Amino acid sequence: MNRESFERRHAEQWARLAALLDDLDARRADSRRAAELPALHRRCCHHLALARARHLGADLEERLNALALRGHQRLYREQGTDAGRIADFLLRGFPRLVRKEARLFWLATLLFYGPMLAMGALTWHEPEAIYSLLDAGTVRRFEEMYAGAPGGDGERGADADFMMFGHYVQNNVSIAFRTFAGGLLAGAGTVFILTTNGLIIGGIGAHLTATGRGEAFWSFVVTHGAFELTAIVIAGVAGLRLGLALIAPGRLRRSQALREAGRRALPLVLGVAALLLVAAFVEAFWSSARWAGPALKAWVGATAWLAVAVYLGTFGRERAA
Repeated sequence: MNRESFERRHAEQWARLAALLDDLDARRADSRRAAELPALHRRCCHHLALARARHLGADLEERLNALALRGHQRLYREQGTDAGRIADFLLRGFPRLVRKEARLFWLATLLFYGPMLAMGALTWHEPEAIYSLLDAGTVRRFEEMYAGAPGGDGERGADADFMMFGHYVQNNVSIAFRTFAGGLLAGAGTVFILTTNGLIIGGIGAHLTATGRGEAFWSFVVTHGAFELTAIVIAGVAGLRLGLALIAPGRLRRSQALREAGRRALPLVLGVAALLLVAAFVEAFWSSARWAGPALKAWVGATAWLAVAVYLGTFGRERAA
């Protein structure tokens, strides 16, 4: 093979590698395109070895060597900084994935917050409606829990805060996992968990507010709820994605559609885990703090909700050319 035919045969791959490296440097490449880097880099190295072995020209060797070196530096920089990749996913990749699932996100939001608002309004006007959801003993325990300021009769110690942090992580992850896994029931499990949790939260919130315990309740939940409830909704998105694969697999077999949906949903679940970790930390160390009054918690809570909205709505967007 002479130089002309060699270049004609492989130039397209070199151009693809160069374009991908340019886009990675400019942060324009998504995760799917970035995944092509190892294979393109290996081919370039192979072509460089062939060019040297066949003496196809020093200028061609220099060009391929420069391209292979760029690929090597980028490849091992990407592979060698796990913390950087995690940060990039959380700051850019995860919110982009949520926006790509915008229709399912708003559907999950409706399934969760719609019943919450409806049950809240019903319980506010018909106080006995809460007992259609929860038994009297459970309602009484909620009333006792929020009878005063969050945190009980005294400040919790640091050991108790850490213990509650672990409890909140376990509880929140359990709910999110059930919401996600419910998608395997053709989405019915996900819909049921979203709507049921929405009904309970709306009913309890309205009942406690109507019985004079609203300040303690809302000041406790407002901040960590921004992260926790958003995470539950996104877990619902992942579950609905699985459900759609089973209901409408298109031209794929259901097993293939489910695997493809799983690949799309798994990064969402990882982002949900990060949000729940933040929610558990806030709930353990801030929400129950008695030194912070309701007004301060309301301001911090509003800031948290705004921050989550800005994060999901704007982070990871590419700068306009």
